[in-house]
Amino acid sequence: MTPILQARGLVKRYGRVTALAGADLDLEQGEILAVIGDNGAGKSSLIKALCGAVVPDEGTVLLDGEPMSFATPVDARIAGIETVHQSLAVAPSLDIAANLFLGRERRRPGVLGSVFRMLDRTGMREEAKRQLDALGIMTIQNPGQAVETLSGGQRQAVAVARAAAFGSRVVIMDEPTAALGVRESRAVLDLILQVRERGLPVILISHNMPHVFEVADRVHIQRLGRRKAVVDPRSISMSDAVAIMTGALEVDEEAS
Repeated sequence: MTPILQARGLVKRYGRVTALAGADLDLEQGEILAVIGDNGAGKSSLIKALCGAVVPDEGTVLLDGEPMSFATPVDARIAGIETVHQSLAVAPSLDIAANLFLGRERRRPGVLGSVFRMLDRTGMREEAKRQLDALGIMTIQNPGQAVETLSGGQRQAVAVARAAAFGSRVVIMDEPTAALGVRESRAVLDLILQVRERGLPVILISHNMPHVFEVADRVHIQRLGRRKAVVDPRSISMSDAVAIMTGALEVDEEAS
């Protein structure tokens, strides 16, 4: 089967610094693909190119085998690619439902929506509750609750729920457990597994190796701006993966 999302030969330069040097990536249907790499390996640039946050200087991004050109993150969202950034990008002063529908607000039917441009707040809160329940987020009972009153893990859950609700093809998560405690990290990992069970493939960027080896189906190792290897976490040790990531262990990408 053709991978749902592919990157071929991506190059991104910032002046004299080459962030991506011919990077490739393959995301299969229904899998969690973890992307790991040392600082400066090009992970962030790769993900930004996939979600439209940056435009690569060279190379191609393919969705379901079709070449795509994302000039902005909105283009990627329209194509069905949702991204949960490390900074979460939630609006603390708004409620949970408003954050889920941020940029996609629904208007009330009839004249109230078309002429007076009134928002369908009741409908959005009902849909938000359905999405949270579908992901098993039982710690959030009131979609009308302000996000600023939530814990770090609950805010992350809102961001994940937004991606799962609107990501029709791919969900990308950048360091979703960063700065979270053990209990909240466990809840976010469970959410990632729930997203996969709903049929959405996930790209997970993380520095937390135990988390990567717990949930990932395959591990993409990024080094010096390109893909160094793709390994099966069930057939390689964590220390060997780190060795490949840091260059202490050489491996032929074609053989991996």
